[in-house]
Amino acid sequence: MAKKPASEYFSFTRKERTGIIVIVLVILLLTGLPLLFPYLLPERKTANSDFEKAISGLTIRQSDSTQHPNRYYGRNTSGGKTWNETNQYQTSRPGELFYFDPNTITAEGWQRLGLRDKTIQTIQHYLSKGGSFKKPEDIGKVWGLSENDVKRLLPFVSIKNKDAGNPQRIRDSALFTRPVYEKKLITIDINTADSTAFIALPGIGSRLANRIIAFREKLGGFYNIDQLAETFALPDSVFQKIRNRLLIGNVPVKKININTAGIDELKAHPYIRYALGNALLQYRNTHGTFADIADIKKIMIVTEPLYAKLAPYLTVQ
Repeated sequence: MAKKPASEYFSFTRKERTGIIVIVLVILLLTGLPLLFPYLLPERKTANSDFEKAISGLTIRQSDSTQHPNRYYGRNTSGGKTWNETNQYQTSRPGELFYFDPNTITAEGWQRLGLRDKTIQTIQHYLSKGGSFKKPEDIGKVWGLSENDVKRLLPFVSIKNKDAGNPQRIRDSALFTRPVYEKKLITIDINTADSTAFIALPGIGSRLANRIIAFREKLGGFYNIDQLAETFALPDSVFQKIRNRLLIGNVPVKKININTAGIDELKAHPYIRYALGNALLQYRNTHGTFADIADIKKIMIVTEPLYAKLAPYLTVQ
């Protein structure tokens, strides 16, 4: 197949040439149209004075919203203007500062302090209904009193005692005062107290009370209050709570004669048990009777702390 000459690709019919010309004209029109807008649309002129007034109004409004974000009623000390609930300004006079009692000051006194009439009416209505200011900070609860006014007036608030100079009211209030009874601390003798007495102590139930009594019987009595803390399952926190309620009377402890006691009697004592009881018997069988309680220290397993703990319960006679 023979190739077409290149010149045939650049030859157009009459209709094709017309279409190309129309497309080019449309493109040129769309490209140049924005340049014609200033000539087609009339120019709008704005007076500089109107623009400056609009900007000034926006600046004033923004300043007002910053100074009065909560739109409260109040007065300033410089005698300027304050914002009210209807978004309008009202002129206020400067307040005079002096010491005052908010419970007794008159309406004229509040006006001297710089409060507006509506706030004064609120305070007087509150007082007429039986309300009162008990401490200076209570003025901050007044509806309509601005935070700035509270800070300004608070150092000058001086609330007096209403009952001062009124003996009748003082006597009447004394009639309704609950008497304070001194709590009497109940103490018990840990060598003679029964389970009921122990249960009356804080933190001691029937089970602990029975354990204390059983431990006391096995020992032969307590010679020191701290021995009670050795009771099985007695928390130290409970013992510390009841320690100042415990005492020891003149009841002597039961003693064991180490020259005559058998193994059953010796091993039953909580401080001796079988090991020490058997050692005592072996020493007695080998060296004869004990001449003095201190002789038990010759037994190897008897340490000084154990001897000091055991000696009150031993005798050689």
